[in-house]
Amino acid sequence: MAENGKNCDQRRLAMNKEQHNGNFTDSSSMNEKKRRDREERQNIVLWRQPLITLQYFFLEVLIILKEWTSKLWHRQSIVVSFLLLLAVLIATYYVEGAHQQYVQRIEKQFLLYAYWIGLGILSSVGLGTGLHTFLLYLGPHIASVTLAAYECNSVNFPEPPYPDQIICPDEESIEGTISLWSIISKVRIEACMWWGVGTAIGELPPYFMARAARLSGAEPDDEEYQEFEEMLEHAETAQDFASRAKLAVQNLVHKVGFFGILACASIPNPLFDLAGITCGHFLVPFWTFFGATLIGKAIIKMHIQKIFVIVTFSKHIVEQMVAFIGAVPGIGPSLQKPFQEYLEAQRQKLHHKSEMGAPQGENWLSWMFEKLVIVMVCYFILSIINSMAQSYAKRIQQRLNSEEKTK
Repeated sequence: MAENGKNCDQRRLAMNKEQHNGNFTDSSSMNEKKRRDREERQNIVLWRQPLITLQYFFLEVLIILKEWTSKLWHRQSIVVSFLLLLAVLIATYYVEGAHQQYVQRIEKQFLLYAYWIGLGILSSVGLGTGLHTFLLYLGPHIASVTLAAYECNSVNFPEPPYPDQIICPDEESIEGTISLWSIISKVRIEACMWWGVGTAIGELPPYFMARAARLSGAEPDDEEYQEFEEMLEHAETAQDFASRAKLAVQNLVHKVGFFGILACASIPNPLFDLAGITCGHFLVPFWTFFGATLIGKAIIKMHIQKIFVIVTFSKHIVEQMVAFIGAVPGIGPSLQKPFQEYLEAQRQKLHHKSEMGAPQGENWLSWMFEKLVIVMVCYFILSIINSMAQSYAKRIQQRLNSEEKTK
């Protein structure tokens, strides 16, 4: 009888082992298939498969338009209310009257805020694939204001043409010297809208995506979220620096909460997308995440990076950098000349506003920066096309996988 019990235990252990091996085999084959599907999607880019990429892109656009049309159709009351409000605003804008001075003032402020908020959203949206609008727009704007402030000895630039163009005022500031705080105050709105509101809104997609995936229990569609879940599974065996850094951010946000999110948002942090995914995955309340992100970016991070740009482009630092370039053996003077010409041209523009429309020789630094802006904008557009084409390819793969499971 004891021998029969022993045999039963052995058979049970053998069956459990076979089941475990089968589950392990199924899991490994499933992971291998996911890896192959991911590699196949990553090959769908314009420079490798242009026709297929464009076809998938337009099909994905049609699907998105259909989904949004369906959502709007089921929210007809909201759509009608929005259209009525829009009609009232249009009538107010075009009807003549004493209110037009207030309309023009509101329009000016609204366009200013929308411009910088939009650039901030573009810079952070898309899980790190956004357009780096700080290097292209906000950074150069703060640098231009700083250089102009030291040259004009004032920040009271005439409006208009400021902020589109900067020219020195007719009278210099009473203080006689320009202060760091006056420059900070001059660019506070632009920086707050970009760093604070814009980039904070741009961080919401990873949060909502991870939160929806956790609540629904469905397989996540996003590559970053899949990597995040894999990282949680292999947290104890992580060895490389990148994995440890990601785990440190995840632990800080998950365990510390509001102040952990605040700390991650307050410093230049390329892993902040992971903080949004972590908050969504662990169902951190929306206002806890967004409030900490907004405070960290709009108050702390904004002033840190803004002061850095202002100090870097202050008059004596710029003069020292140009002198340092000229001290480079052999090629120094030839490299220094275009920088000196560019700075001199900017000074002339600031002081001779009547000559702003006169044709001038284009400096090669300005030419290169304009081409850099064009290249980065084109790359951003290409990344959107590739990303949407890969999203459609993933739809096809998911449909094929579901059909295989039903067979």
